[in-house]
Amino acid sequence: MGRAFEFRKGRKMKRWDRMSKDFTRIGKEIVMAVKEGGPNPDTNARLRTAIQNGKGVNMPKDRVEAAIKRASSREEKDYQEVVYEGYGPHGVAIVVETATDNPTRTVSNVRMYFNRNNGALGTAGSSDYTFTRKGVFKLAAAGLDRDELELELIDAGAEDVYETTEEDEHGAEHQYMVVESAFADFGQMQKALDAKGVNIVSATLQRVPNTTVSLNDEQAEEVEKLIDKLEEDDDVQAVYHTMG
Repeated sequence: MGRAFEFRKGRKMKRWDRMSKDFTRIGKEIVMAVKEGGPNPDTNARLRTAIQNGKGVNMPKDRVEAAIKRASSREEKDYQEVVYEGYGPHGVAIVVETATDNPTRTVSNVRMYFNRNNGALGTAGSSDYTFTRKGVFKLAAAGLDRDELELELIDAGAEDVYETTEEDEHGAEHQYMVVESAFADFGQMQKALDAKGVNIVSATLQRVPNTTVSLNDEQAEEVEKLIDKLEEDDDVQAVYHTMG
């Protein structure tokens, strides 16, 4: 069938792997949210956000409901949120957010990924200072005007508004509007967007690099191998890096 077919097949498999990982990640977020604030999304903002993010990656409704029900059981395991910091090849700072029921296992795995890919796991504060935590809201772009949206949201703490294009699991492209706010303005921004009635695809707290490291293709490939290994781990929720 040729190389083109294999290329398309590889991309499709990677998208499906990412979707499966998203379901696992959001499932954990739902469990932690329920244990923290109860199973009612009307009174639990963290759960409401997790459910919203599940819809954004097409997580089936029955999986969302199953996660909420599971979290309400005393038998469901508790997850700890642990952040690891380190450096990859060529001085690229990396921060790894995890949700784990076994921190000993998780830190052992994370250290192994760094060591086997020419990186080094650091101590708390060793690389996180190179990032700024921000609220990042992804909106369906249809019917939205970037300049108008920025003006309307500036009082709620909008720091940047921009457009982006992403592929879904079927390879179709979708247009989104992204709104960034300060970490402290996350809740205020979410309320402002809810009041506008816009379609919020996802609402997350992310680490945005203050500066980036420019690499050639070969160097970037080395760093990507480490990032891929980290992201494949079931305990890892997100990986942030300073690779430009």
